[in-house]
Amino acid sequence: MKEKHHTAKKTAIISIFSNCGLAIAKGFTGIIGHSDALIADAIESTADIFASILVLFGLTYSTKPADDNHPYGHGKAEALTTFAVVGFLLVSATIIALESIRHLGEPQEKPELFTLYVLGVIILIKEISFQFVRKKGIETNSSSLQADAWHHRSDAISSVIAFVGISLTLLFGKGFEKADDWAALLASVFIVYNAFKIFRPALGEIMDEHNHHELIDDLRKFSLEVSGVIDTEKCYVRKAGMVYIVDLHIEVNGMLSVKDGHKIAHDLKDHLMQKMPSIADVHIHVEPSSK
Repeated sequence: MKEKHHTAKKTAIISIFSNCGLAIAKGFTGIIGHSDALIADAIESTADIFASILVLFGLTYSTKPADDNHPYGHGKAEALTTFAVVGFLLVSATIIALESIRHLGEPQEKPELFTLYVLGVIILIKEISFQFVRKKGIETNSSSLQADAWHHRSDAISSVIAFVGISLTLLFGKGFEKADDWAALLASVFIVYNAFKIFRPALGEIMDEHNHHELIDDLRKFSLEVSGVIDTEKCYVRKAGMVYIVDLHIEVNGMLSVKDGHKIAHDLKDHLMQKMPSIADVHIHVEPSSK
């Protein structure tokens, strides 16, 4: 698990520097190129910087070992960080929407052609960033990294929308001067949609939502590999950061001594944690079999 934690933190740091560079590039190009959509894009990337810093903080804090006050560890901090990421998305969407509406009522200069070339490069970089961070998020089982990945995808699509808006303005000229601002407004709507997509899984993690069915199937299968385990009954799984905590009921021969039943439970716990490194702890309840 230490390797996963290191990978997740390294990915978050890369994400921070990537967002810094893109925010500066978008803001500078938007100002000199007279593109409100590109300036709006820069605002979102600036919010992304703080969001990625929060992700790094959450990853660092969530890996702290369990203590007397937090016997199940600090993994839930990662889901809480995801809520903060969603908050930054919503704030940036609101700012973009308000600025777009304000600019719709003002005279608008036609954007410069070179802004399209800059946007093309930005779109490519952001899509690559999305694929990279999402892959690392899946590899490390990090919900906050996967949220950060969708931040990149959101940024890429809002850049695509800005690209379309600027293109319409440049192609059709008079009467389409506001296409750039309408594109920025549409981008803000899309950002809100992505915020919901990020928020929903994190809420499920905080609420210990029962949605780990494949993992439970594997737990039941591996449990039957341990000598003395006749069957499994209740099995509950909750996610805590990058790891899982399991509550499992097993059936053993009812004629066994307490000592023997206790040994089977320990053997099973060791076996499951060896087979499934993403499991941080297993709480096993032993019941007599009716078979």
